[in-house]
Amino acid sequence: MLIPLEYSYLSLPAEFYSKQSVYKYPKAKLLAFNNVLAKELDLKLEQLDEPELLDFLLGHQSENPIAQAYAGHQFGHFTMLGDGRAILTGEYKKSDGTVVDIHLKGAGLTKFSRGGDGKAILGPMLREYIVSEAMHNLNIPTSRILAVITTGENVQRQSVEQGAIAIRVASSHIRVGTFQYAAMLGKNYSQSLLDYTIKRHNIPYGENKALGLLNYVMDKQTSLITQWERVGFIHGVMNTDNMTISGETIDYGPCAFMDKYDPETVFSSIDRNGRYAFANQAPIGGWNIARLAESLLSLISEDEKEAISLAEEALTKYSEIYKTKWQKMFLSKLGLASYQNEDESLISELLIEMYKNNLDYTNTFYNLSYQHFEALRKQGLANWLDKWVSKAPKVDTFDMRQVNPFVIPRNHQVEKAIKSAESGDLGDFYNLNKALKHPYKFDKKYQSYMLEPTEDQIVKATYCGT
Repeated sequence: MLIPLEYSYLSLPAEFYSKQSVYKYPKAKLLAFNNVLAKELDLKLEQLDEPELLDFLLGHQSENPIAQAYAGHQFGHFTMLGDGRAILTGEYKKSDGTVVDIHLKGAGLTKFSRGGDGKAILGPMLREYIVSEAMHNLNIPTSRILAVITTGENVQRQSVEQGAIAIRVASSHIRVGTFQYAAMLGKNYSQSLLDYTIKRHNIPYGENKALGLLNYVMDKQTSLITQWERVGFIHGVMNTDNMTISGETIDYGPCAFMDKYDPETVFSSIDRNGRYAFANQAPIGGWNIARLAESLLSLISEDEKEAISLAEEALTKYSEIYKTKWQKMFLSKLGLASYQNEDESLISELLIEMYKNNLDYTNTFYNLSYQHFEALRKQGLANWLDKWVSKAPKVDTFDMRQVNPFVIPRNHQVEKAIKSAESGDLGDFYNLNKALKHPYKFDKKYQSYMLEPTEDQIVKATYCGT
C-alpha cells in the first residue's frame, strides 16, 4: 500500500534543495512508534505490516526525496548550512487539507553534510521524541516525532553508539535561515520563497507581502517563546536556522527544562557564554527576527532607505508585543484575570523570592494552583503569599491548573529513560511518556515524576549528539 505524498517544495528553484537518494538499512528495526500522532494525521499506517511500515517511514516510497538548503547564524556567526543529516521525503495532506512535512533525521550523507557522517544516535532521537511530545501535550507549538528506528549500525561519537533515525513531522521546515539563504542568492529567489511560504502557511499579508511575513513571524515567535517561559523550557540552540517561520519548536538538541528557578540557567554544553540562557531567549528571538528583516529588505521596498525604515518600524514593535504576551502569560499562571499596575511588582517579587530560595519552577506554580499554602510558606514565600492571597477573590485556581503543569520532562528522568532504552529496556521510556500525556490533570500515580532531582541526579549539561 502506498501512502500518497506531495512534493510542493520542488516548485522552488533547484538551488533550494538537493535531490537525494534514501539509504537502505537492512537491519533497521522500529523501536518507538507514535500511534497518537499517526491517528491524528490519519495516515492509516495500521493497514501496513512492519516491513511496509518501515519502507514508508524510511522514505523508500518517496518519489522525490530531497535535502533542503539554508543558511544561518550559529551563535551569532553566519554560515551556509543545509540538511547535513536529514531528508525531506515528502509532504502529506491531512483530511482537513493542511499539509505537513515527513522528514528523516539521521538518514545519512547529503550534499550539505560538511564533513559529518550524516548519521544520528539513539539517545538524542529518543530525547526529541520525549520532549517534543511533552511540548505538544503542554499545548506548545512543536514538530513531533512519528517514529524512532534503529539502523543496526554502530556510529562513532565519543564512544561507539547505536545508530538511529527519527521521523519528524512539522508544518514545514522553512526557517529564518532559509530566507537568509535566499537573500544570498538574489531577489528573485527571495521572491519565490516568499510566495511559496505565504501560500504554504496561508499567511495574511495586506499590501506588502514581505512586511506581512515579518509581522506574522514576529507574532508566532513571541507567542512561542512566551510559552517556553511558561513551562521553564530552554531550547539551547536558538540559531536562525532553528527558528521556524511556522512558529513551531524545532531541533531539540541540548534542550532542557529548568528545575530550580534561575534566569541565567544554561544546559547546552556548547553555549559557553550563556547566549541562549533562559532569560535571553526573548531578546535572541528579536535578534533572529531582525536577521529575517534584513533578508527581506529587497522585497519590502525597491527603495533601500524606505525598506530599512519600514523594517525598523516593524521591529520596534517586538519588545512591546513580547512584553504584553509575557504579562498575560504570567497573569494566567497566577490566576489573575486582568493586568493591574501592582501586578508587575507581584510577579517580579515572586521570581526574586523563587531565585533567592532555590525554589523549583514547576512545583512552585503547581503548589499555588492547588493552594498548598503551608508548603509555600515553609519555602520562604510567606510575605509574598499574603500579597497574592489578598487578591484571592480575583484568583481563578481552575484556570491556573490549565497553564501550570504538575509534571514536565525533567532532565534526570529523560536521561534515565534514554540510558535504559540504550540498554534494551524501554520501560522507563514508555512510563515517562505516559506520565507526560496529561500534564494539567494531576494524577497521584505520577507523583514520583514531580520530584526534583537529588544532588547526584542533577543534569548539569546537555549535548546535541551530532
